[in-house]
Amino acid sequence: MSFLTGAFIVGAAFITAAISGVFGMAGGLMLKGALALVLPVSAVFVAHGILQLVANGWRAVIHRRHVNVRIVGLYALGAVAAAAVAGFITVEPTRASLYLFMGIIPFLVWIPDGLLKLDAQRPLQAIVCGAGVTGVNLTAGVAGPVLDIFFVKTALTRHQIVATKAATQVLSHLMKIMVYGAPLLAVKGKGLPPAWVFALAIPLSMLGTAAGGVILNRLSDVNFKRYLRLILSVLGVIYLAQAARLFIAG
Repeated sequence: MSFLTGAFIVGAAFITAAISGVFGMAGGLMLKGALALVLPVSAVFVAHGILQLVANGWRAVIHRRHVNVRIVGLYALGAVAAAAVAGFITVEPTRASLYLFMGIIPFLVWIPDGLLKLDAQRPLQAIVCGAGVTGVNLTAGVAGPVLDIFFVKTALTRHQIVATKAATQVLSHLMKIMVYGAPLLAVKGKGLPPAWVFALAIPLSMLGTAAGGVILNRLSDVNFKRYLRLILSVLGVIYLAQAARLFIAG
């Protein structure tokens, strides 16, 4: 891997961690698209999982007093079940289909609030959330908007939403690393960035997460949801265009 490619990954890790630090999502979607430009698809899943595991884990630590432990525990039940099934049937998507999945998922945030009555504070729905989000994470690689529809109807504050979603995503990304990382170990991590990239990207992800938390404190709950939808919609259009270009190119 060239120095410029490594530097690109490190920079993307910092910027996207800061964005996720503000909105609790969107940054992961950006990072996945950036990694897909420079890495093989299987390596994208593992590298994305490692960096997002750190970013989400640190975000959960920073906002730990806001984490809803009950939701996280129930989510874990569904997540483990989904990973157990996916470990036997996972098929690596092509680069074009990966961008297609990433382009479709953001538009889930525009589903009318009254159409789906989902609430992660309800025990059964928290388990379903864990299974569904982890399942999507293992196919499309990112599932922030899917996770979000389980939180828009909760009575949680924006800090509780960001903190609890971060804690749940630690589990989902860990499952992704396990499912896609095992085959890569057999070929000695072929396609993964070198160790120095992770050595720089991990602390910068933590720094970006902390910076995003400062911005989060200055946002109102209304602007929080408004800006999130705008960012996700723009990303969706960009990724759908990239998917179309790749499919046409064959």
